[in-house]
Amino acid sequence: MTSKSHELFVEEIFIKPEENKPVVKIVKKTTPSLKERGLSPKAIMEKAKKVENDEFYTLYEDVEKEISMYDKSIWKDKTVFCNCDDAIDNDDNRKNSAFALYFRKHFKELGLKKLICTHYAGKVDLFNQGSKAYVAYISCTTDGEKIYKDYPKGYDGSFDHPLSLKILHEEADIVCTNPPFSRAIDYWEIIVKSGKKFIIVSNIANPVTKAYIPYFKNSRVWAGYNRVDYFLNPKRQLTDAAGHWYTNIPIENRPKYELLKIMPLKDIPEKYKKYDDSKTLLVDNCYIPNNIKKPFAVSARPILNGVLEKEYKIIEENESYIAVVNGKECFRRVLVQKT
Repeated sequence: MTSKSHELFVEEIFIKPEENKPVVKIVKKTTPSLKERGLSPKAIMEKAKKVENDEFYTLYEDVEKEISMYDKSIWKDKTVFCNCDDAIDNDDNRKNSAFALYFRKHFKELGLKKLICTHYAGKVDLFNQGSKAYVAYISCTTDGEKIYKDYPKGYDGSFDHPLSLKILHEEADIVCTNPPFSRAIDYWEIIVKSGKKFIIVSNIANPVTKAYIPYFKNSRVWAGYNRVDYFLNPKRQLTDAAGHWYTNIPIENRPKYELLKIMPLKDIPEKYKKYDDSKTLLVDNCYIPNNIKKPFAVSARPILNGVLEKEYKIIEENESYIAVVNGKECFRRVLVQKT
């Protein structure tokens, strides 16, 4: 993908017969990208958090890339709950969310017990499922896939509707979805407190954002394997925005450990270390000093790459660290310290 990804228009999702795999077909479009309009991926996500009915839909390839990284044993005999507008359609794959499509396709391979998906009755209907919210229950029998759709009176399909919460607490084992960015704080509070296992998409800056820092500090959430750079908007256009996978499922031998450059402070190149006006050490480019006792400030990247799993801890729970250098504020960071 190039920086002009907004010029790509997703035309359809279909099953390629010889591979039995969903394929996204794209054609060129002449509208300018959001980057060309002056918006960075980070700015797009920051804007999305402030907008009602924000809709960013995950691409199938990103769901497949992330979920395939986890050991298949975690799914065996489990009920997966996709509770953020993860539509189901038995006749047209274009009307399925990427999450629903992935778990339906791999139902037997993963050994799932049940898949439950909700459709949200909002203003935007990317999947052309209509204005009625529903809960879809998918199971696998000797006769094949079985789908039952329930349309409860008064149900809107929201993740915090009483029925959705009842399913979360009483039926779900693992939650996997892309919650709306504008309501991510509410979603994280519900999903983390539920005690359920989860794999979800959220803003790449969460590890250094006040509302989320306590989850990382207290080891209740950590980064998944991959970042997510592109989403579909309601017009089925590819939008480049800075997202990442997050989970509470243990990850051993994280591949991104190799991106951390842990070494004595003196060996860190000068251009990647400096002190701010309050004499706090700032390190960049995933360099991590291993021989100092004082706290130092890092960006989100080392957290996403697993530095908290390498004998380091976040020391400030309730605030991001805003470094000030020569009187000028820098990007948000978080203070960490060697344990």
